[in-house]
Amino acid sequence: MRKRNVSMALLILFCLLQNIHAQRESVLLNDNWSFRFSHQVQKNSWKRVDLPHTWNAQDALTGKQDYKRGIGNYLKKLFVKPEWEGKRLFLRFEGANAVTNVFINGKHIGEHRGGYAAFIFELTDKVKYNAENEILIRVNNAEQLDIMPLVGDFNFYGGIYRDVHLLITDPVCISPLDYASSGVYLIQEKVTDKQATVRAKINLTNSTATKQKVDVRVQILNDEVVAQKQSKTITLKENTDIQEELSFTIDNPRLWNGQEDPFMYWALVDITQNGKVIDSVIQPLGLRYYHTDPDKGFFLNGKHLQLHGVCRHQDRAEVGNALRQCHHEEDTQLMLEMGVNAVRLAHYPQATAMYNLMDKYGFVIWAEIPFIGPGGYADKGFVDQPSFRANGKEQLKELIRQNYNHPSICFWGLFNELKEVGDNPLEYIKELNELAKAEDPTRPTTSATNINAEINFVTEHIAWNRYDGWYGSTPATLARFLDATHTKHPELRIGISEYGAGASIYHQQDSLVQTVPTAWWHPENWQTFYHIENWKIINERPFVWGSFVWNMFDFGAAHRTEGDRPGINDKGLVTFDRKVRKDAFYFYKANWNKKEPVLHLAEKRVVNRYKPQQTFMAFTNQQEVELFVNKVSMGKKQPNNYGMVVWEGIRLKDGKNQVEVISNNDLTDSVEVLQASCK
Repeated sequence: MRKRNVSMALLILFCLLQNIHAQRESVLLNDNWSFRFSHQVQKNSWKRVDLPHTWNAQDALTGKQDYKRGIGNYLKKLFVKPEWEGKRLFLRFEGANAVTNVFINGKHIGEHRGGYAAFIFELTDKVKYNAENEILIRVNNAEQLDIMPLVGDFNFYGGIYRDVHLLITDPVCISPLDYASSGVYLIQEKVTDKQATVRAKINLTNSTATKQKVDVRVQILNDEVVAQKQSKTITLKENTDIQEELSFTIDNPRLWNGQEDPFMYWALVDITQNGKVIDSVIQPLGLRYYHTDPDKGFFLNGKHLQLHGVCRHQDRAEVGNALRQCHHEEDTQLMLEMGVNAVRLAHYPQATAMYNLMDKYGFVIWAEIPFIGPGGYADKGFVDQPSFRANGKEQLKELIRQNYNHPSICFWGLFNELKEVGDNPLEYIKELNELAKAEDPTRPTTSATNINAEINFVTEHIAWNRYDGWYGSTPATLARFLDATHTKHPELRIGISEYGAGASIYHQQDSLVQTVPTAWWHPENWQTFYHIENWKIINERPFVWGSFVWNMFDFGAAHRTEGDRPGINDKGLVTFDRKVRKDAFYFYKANWNKKEPVLHLAEKRVVNRYKPQQTFMAFTNQQEVELFVNKVSMGKKQPNNYGMVVWEGIRLKDGKNQVEVISNNDLTDSVEVLQASCK
């Protein structure tokens, strides 16, 4: 059924886009840019690059803490066709970090401050038609005290690292100028199993010098059927921008029901004049209702849904944050394989392509602005000055308006690990919370904290970043913390926004010994143990509305000096290059993925064994597993409630040993290990 829905949606989109093409055109401008740094003033300094691009893909990922943070210049020649005269032209950036200034034919036309949201400039009266035009983009990722984020345990890659489009529309169109949004907001005023009431807010613009009479229409498409249609005739005054509203109801709606059934309607909004469509926009409409109970957790469409969550950063080996569509798709497939159904897209707005994939596959999403504290590092995440406060509010508006129609987004995140010492962000967080609710009354707010303070009581949900058993202590302290917090504040909706431990696939030991997080030794088996014990604690507390592993993937952090190399935060369940799934990945897969048979022999990378008696462990969702050592059975066992099967006191012969596990339905996994008498 899911494949049919996806294919039908693609077919509808194809047909609609064929029809739309004559009215609205989007030209991808990723190819053939010239790049140089601002200090390279010689005429021959330019080199060819294609977008997406970052200039920090090499230096930041080698652990160079003072990686290049400054101004990069991007230059492109663009021929503006003569038939575009009389149209409207817009230059839309999916993302550039962090301050972007745009020049057309040497003239400055605008600046955008913020590194993670889309932004747009109108070029209509700035270009020469039937001529080649020069586009110069100056991007600055230098440290600045009035733009979020001020600090962060990740790399601040510089560059135009997402797509750039030239958008061509008629003079009367659905406006793309409202914070680079679609110009269409589908407000789910009331959704039940029996009926959905939706109000569409549509931004319209008329750049002509005369009044324009047009028809505005909203069609709700259900596969190949028009499920609902509303329209109205309006008159747009000359040189004006307005917002119109149309409301409609859908009886017996098919709901967007997470991964069980991520069904989406499509809202086709168009403007017609004299019987001709002059502009169209299509947006997803995934109807759903949800709430969080302080004692029972998260409910989607009236049914409890335990959120199996991870966090995700938008970078990877070799390319930094200049990700392509294939990278987002690979990340999504890895999460689906592990059984993830919720993602915290940390710590900033991520690519539209990623939100689209989250919609398509039914993930529950926490999306957030980059209001980030220092964690265990120096400096602060909040400076109480008007320009910083204004910038944070602008970034919050961008996040909400650009992503308003994504059904996967269920929570707006407002801050991460802030402190109350010095400039206290408490009152500002209250302002952000009020702004978020004014922008979108339909979604709750949340935040991630690591202190006990008043800031924890502002947003409607709150979650803690906990590393019990990694940054000191033991996993047992997480249980005590959760129970005590829930008892003291039974009204709080309590989540775990981060929990994790570092691991190198090259660091192996056959004894379980807790490591020092800042050391160059991050044994994989400690990460595995950490996640087993932490997940048991979380799973046994239904009042935890959601938990999010930190992190799904290793990611770049140039200041890190630990693990198997500098510059990497290795708390991922998958390596930075996405090639190796760590053992903890398979632990979660055995617990969370009920659709795919799982059998994984843990600690296969511990090829050299020194203890006289060994313990072998497998993760599985099968009924029974048998262990063989050198083809001799060590016994059949059934997994415990956490998909674990353990054989203790296994003696190996000196030298090579063949170890194999076989499930009741003939799944197998094996490894050859070497028993040595001493290190």
